[in-house]
Amino acid sequence: MSISKIDDLAGKLTDLVKKEEEQKKKANPILVALAVVGVIVLIAGIAYAVYRYFTPDYLEDFDDDFDDDFDDDFFEDEEKKDDAKEDKADEE
Repeated sequence: MSISKIDDLAGKLTDLVKKEEEQKKKANPILVALAVVGVIVLIAGIAYAVYRYFTPDYLEDFDDDFDDDFDDDFFEDEEKKDDAKEDKADEE
C-alpha cells in the first residue's frame, strides 16, 4: 500500500468520525421542548407548594367559630324546651 492510499483512508475515517460527532451534538428539538416544559412545570409546582405552605387557612378559623356558635344555640334551645316542659309539668 502506498502512503497516499493510507492518507485517503485516514481522511475518510476522520470525516466519518466528525459526522457522527455532529449528529450526536444536534439535539432533538422534541426532546428540548419537553425538557423546557418539564422545567417550567417543576418551577410552577414548587411555587404553588410554597404559596400553600405560607398562606394561612382562613376558612378553618371561620368553620370553627360558626360550629361553636351553632352548637351553643342548639343546646340552649333544647334546654329552654326542657325547662318549658318541666314548668308545664310542675303547673299540672
